[in-house]
Amino acid sequence: MARFKNRKKKNFVKPPIVKKQPNVNQVTGDKIPKSFVFSRGKIPGPIKQLELDIRKIMLPYTAIKLKEKKRNNLKDFLNVAGPMGVTHFLILSNPKSIPHLRVARTPQGPTLTFEIREYALAADIARAQTRPRCPKDLFNNPPLVVLSGFGGGDQQHLKLTTIMFQNMFPAIDINTVKLSSCQRIVLLNYNSDTKLIDFRHYSIRLQPVGVSRRIRKFVQNHQVPDLRNLQDVSDFVTKAGYGSESEADEEAATVSLTSDVGRVNRASSKSAVKLQEIGPRMTLQLVKIEEGLCSGGVIFSEYGKEAAEAKDAANEGD
Repeated sequence: MARFKNRKKKNFVKPPIVKKQPNVNQVTGDKIPKSFVFSRGKIPGPIKQLELDIRKIMLPYTAIKLKEKKRNNLKDFLNVAGPMGVTHFLILSNPKSIPHLRVARTPQGPTLTFEIREYALAADIARAQTRPRCPKDLFNNPPLVVLSGFGGGDQQHLKLTTIMFQNMFPAIDINTVKLSSCQRIVLLNYNSDTKLIDFRHYSIRLQPVGVSRRIRKFVQNHQVPDLRNLQDVSDFVTKAGYGSESEADEEAATVSLTSDVGRVNRASSKSAVKLQEIGPRMTLQLVKIEEGLCSGGVIFSEYGKEAAEAKDAANEGD
């Protein structure tokens, strides 16, 4: 008599769903810029941490866990960038102990080279603040970009710098953008006298006008207040040491809300807009613009053609 073997049925396991980031902005119809942030050559520990901080700035459209190897060259990153829709490279290097930041448009350039004159890491900014603020959902949306001082004169290199920084981040439609998605801002201020660019990264915070700090914290955290030693609820609101009725300055910028933003900021009300620096902080100087991707003819050079060629030869040696 034939024997039938007991065959165990294999449970069907559904493959994990991978959420792919869209390549086209559904609102504006423009291509969403994406970036790679990596380093070339030997760099010290603080510059390596600065690289990780810059990756956070470019979130969510960047490779936050991009792994680099010594044998990787620029062509390796370029080959991967095409299928992934990467449009910009941000490359950190440290030739002659002077930190450099190159911002390049893929795949054919141009490339802007900046000297990092001064910088402060995000951790340094947080340690210097009494109440550092960095919520978990802060990096779910790209930052807004504000450029100041780049419009003066007809200097071609400033126009190219403006276009490059604007195209690094997704464009927004002011008529349809949700205020709750605007949580960060990147500010670049150009000083025409010193020819330096101040790079700052802030978080945007809304505070209701006319509400004391104690009431706002109570609503946000759902804390049960201790009213045993109080005679009336008004004592809880006006108790000494809890601050004034409005923590926002009279000259602070205000915005009228058309939809609810959080538990305290309600529609049909005014809220004060406050910026809190989250870092990193950099002071940049534009030293060279090349036509191609880290190569090609020099469109602009701060040190002159001969000095630029000598500097390129030194960088290649490193």
